[in-house]
Amino acid sequence: MSRRLLVTGGAGFIGANFVHHWCRVYPNDRVVVLDALTYAGNLPNLKLVQEYENFGFVQGDICDGYAGQGQRTLVDKILGAENIDTIAHFAAESHVDRSILAPGAFVQTNVVGTFTLLESFRQHWETKAQPENYLFLHVSTDEVYGSLSPDDPAFSETTAYSPNSPYSASKAGSDHLVRAYYHTYKLPTIITNCSNNYGAFQFPEKLIPLMCINILMGKPLPVYGDGKNVRDWLYVNDHCQALDVVIHQGKPGENYNIGGNNEVENISLVKTLCQIMDELAPDLPVSPAEKLITFVKDRPGHDRRYAINANKLKTELGWSPSVTITEGLRLTVQWYLENSDWWKPLLSEEYQAYYRQNYSQ
Repeated sequence: MSRRLLVTGGAGFIGANFVHHWCRVYPNDRVVVLDALTYAGNLPNLKLVQEYENFGFVQGDICDGYAGQGQRTLVDKILGAENIDTIAHFAAESHVDRSILAPGAFVQTNVVGTFTLLESFRQHWETKAQPENYLFLHVSTDEVYGSLSPDDPAFSETTAYSPNSPYSASKAGSDHLVRAYYHTYKLPTIITNCSNNYGAFQFPEKLIPLMCINILMGKPLPVYGDGKNVRDWLYVNDHCQALDVVIHQGKPGENYNIGGNNEVENISLVKTLCQIMDELAPDLPVSPAEKLITFVKDRPGHDRRYAINANKLKTELGWSPSVTITEGLRLTVQWYLENSDWWKPLLSEEYQAYYRQNYSQ
């Protein structure tokens, strides 16, 4: 059965990679991207799929015509005009540092935006003769679970929520809304909680592209605190393949954790990136690149460790990551080396001002 997908946030990092995956693997499916094209939404991310016959793009805000006001929303119009049966919901404010500086946008997009989508999709779904063929996929984060100590077991789908930043709290709120719509209205929803993603098209504020770009520019590599915060890293292409499996085989009402099985301390990750850069880009402004590592004041409420237990996804749906952290980092570094025309325009004055505010001592 062919699908008709609405991908919110499809011009962002993970969303764009998902759109590339879906258009390549399922060329007969209709894919419509809805993206507000804020600072992290970048239309060039979709350049390679814009010529696909079954691809469509709408610039707009998922909060447009907030459902609680009883207005007809932009999402309502898209769902009806395109006869959408599947929403893949990526649209979110997603950077912890920005949520500390300006939390209001995170509540608006992540909570109110998700509510607006759910209401629109529920009203659309209730009119259909075969409602079992519909799905609302909500892409969330492992950060809703809070922080782990070194000896704690990894997050599972039954781990209690304990968010510690405005970003993770807003994502936790959106997760709860999605769960409530399944249990209250029987709306077919699935929630996925992923670990830290990396790969092509990631905005430069995030750790791995920030380090890659700063190395190429000979700028300091800011590492928070002692650098021993641990994250589980998931290559974005593996994440997209996992979401594909969840859409086709997942059970409505369920949560699935998606992890890369790659727990790494931040400082170790940065040093590995430096080594790969030294190898692949021998004409760096500063060599070896490790000379650029600079420890900066830790951010408020910085979670010490994240780790994902993705056994449920493996045992029930047969998915496991295919790319090791070393392989994925080499692919990512190579991409940033080959695509300076993509990332250089993103280093705007607004970005530079944010960078100075966030990493000043």
